[in-house]
Amino acid sequence: MRQDVNGLGLGRLHGSYAVAGVGGALLQMARRGLVALAVVVIVMLFVRKPPSAFIKGAVTVATVLAIYGLMLAWRRATARFGIKRCYVLTDGLVVTNLFGGVRDAVRWSSMAGLNQTATLSVWLTFHRFEIARHGSAPLAFLALGRNPALATALLSQARRNGLHP
Repeated sequence: MRQDVNGLGLGRLHGSYAVAGVGGALLQMARRGLVALAVVVIVMLFVRKPPSAFIKGAVTVATVLAIYGLMLAWRRATARFGIKRCYVLTDGLVVTNLFGGVRDAVRWSSMAGLNQTATLSVWLTFHRFEIARHGSAPLAFLALGRNPALATALLSQARRNGLHP
């Protein structure tokens, strides 16, 4: 856990989870689109059998592997450096920004409501959380994936603190 997150006085850490913004959702859609395009290219290489089909197929597969390698490296870097994370704590939660600094911190007692919406399609799969606060602007962020661990942890901790989403 980042030192500045620990010093906010929001209690004991219950979990650290990756979050994203609109850019992350668009990158997810682009990655899935490129993989679909690569599958179509490989199928067409087998059907048409153009000259040097093996090299063209190898370049296509290498491109897909490079995209997934970059994705895994980004996941590891964000976890290590606290980039784009949501820390669920006993007395609240903290969301960090792209540089690992605190973007926003919210106490459970200052929350007016927690809204969750989900988009589960082939191209986009994410859960959007919007936290309404008393006397402050709402906080919104995305958790990518079909069943992100953040959804379970955030909803259970919210219920534990008397907030019923």
